[in-house]
Amino acid sequence: MKLWGGRFTKETNQLVHNFNASIGFDQKFYKQDIQGSIAHVTMLAAQNIIDNSEKETIIKGLQSILEDIDNGSLIIDGEHEDIHSFVEAHLIERIGDVGKKLHTGRSRNDQVALDMKLYTRDEVKEINALLKDLLKELYQIMKENTETFMPGFTHLQKAQPITLAHHMGAYFEMFKRDRSRMDDIFQRMNYCPLGSGALAGTTYPLDRNLTASLLEFAGPTLNSMDSVSDRDYLIEFLSACSTIMMHLSRFCEEICIWNTNEYQFVDIDDSYSTGSSIMPQKKNPDIAELIRGKTGRVYGALISILTTMKGLPLAYNKDMQEDKELTFDAIDTVKGCIVLFTGMLASMKFNNEIMESSAKNGFTNATDAADYLVNHGVPFRDAHGIVGRLVLFCIEKNISLDDMKLEEFKAISPVFEEDIYEAISMKNCVEKRNTIGAPGTIAMTQVLKECEAYLNE
Repeated sequence: MKLWGGRFTKETNQLVHNFNASIGFDQKFYKQDIQGSIAHVTMLAAQNIIDNSEKETIIKGLQSILEDIDNGSLIIDGEHEDIHSFVEAHLIERIGDVGKKLHTGRSRNDQVALDMKLYTRDEVKEINALLKDLLKELYQIMKENTETFMPGFTHLQKAQPITLAHHMGAYFEMFKRDRSRMDDIFQRMNYCPLGSGALAGTTYPLDRNLTASLLEFAGPTLNSMDSVSDRDYLIEFLSACSTIMMHLSRFCEEICIWNTNEYQFVDIDDSYSTGSSIMPQKKNPDIAELIRGKTGRVYGALISILTTMKGLPLAYNKDMQEDKELTFDAIDTVKGCIVLFTGMLASMKFNNEIMESSAKNGFTNATDAADYLVNHGVPFRDAHGIVGRLVLFCIEKNISLDDMKLEEFKAISPVFEEDIYEAISMKNCVEKRNTIGAPGTIAMTQVLKECEAYLNE
């Protein structure tokens, strides 16, 4: 069934039909299409454009189609151009000519704009919920590891001692921002385009406020041309999804590094690892690597929609059909990656003693040794040079600062006393940093309270 055949005298070339058809992918939002149609006919009856008996017949027919698709007794095939024509054709087949009144006061342009918004709105909420599950797992790790010491890095070089809680807290903030972006997108996109017609509204006395209310929108869109040609919400959504993937990819990169024999900071559970077909000793972080790799796939969807929209005049153009396939793929990719990553993180073991030893052997307490000298009257620039000589001495001896004897400290600077060992201990180095946002226990306790309150909102 075609919704536009009256003006044409020839059948569409089959290749043209196949190229033009979208049912292969827009069938994904059959539920949203039927949901929108039910709201539309409800409004038509309320406005006396159709009568109540027609409304009830149409709604009953639509609900039967939805039920049959859900239970598998009605298969969405490729005979129809799109999901809209599929639903309408089956509706007319089931209830007769009254089904032809479904499209009154509506265009495929505002219909598809509605379906895509409804579908995306549902996915925004689902991704938001998955991110909250990930944040709960991060919070649990943070709560249990406020005194698990490890090196913090800059330039992939060991820099200063931190805690595992502090490191995980950085990702907590990232994914919290990702959720806030989902909230922002939801608020901005939550206006109903249905009733905009092809581009210039309609002469029927539609109640667009009622339609918007029935579909739980904040209200109707205010310009019909913008309504049918707006894909800003998809660009924002795919941008936010790309940022989520970037955060996951950074995290996965660290897990891949920490999982190496050289670091051994973590052990990835067997259920989230794979082996080698030739090397029996291998245990590969394939899930982390695949999530890292799939990031480019989501970026590609964003670049695609930006490229599609950049040169389109108002209002609707067929190019906009390209907003769906890559968006659907990006959504499935992001959701799958969040779920897998959360499971991998929950089952992963952190090797606390190895991490603390790495912090000690990486001279991460060198800045604290310099601060010790400053607190004993040595100018910072001089202290910086003194500690640099300490580090060179330790490198030559293959020891850490903690392993130096007091006379060795004093040989480089007589200012050092026995209390240097307490000053450069991992615990003290971390505990002294208690400004909000730092890794000290006092600061982390306050942050954890705020994280808990956030998760309980």
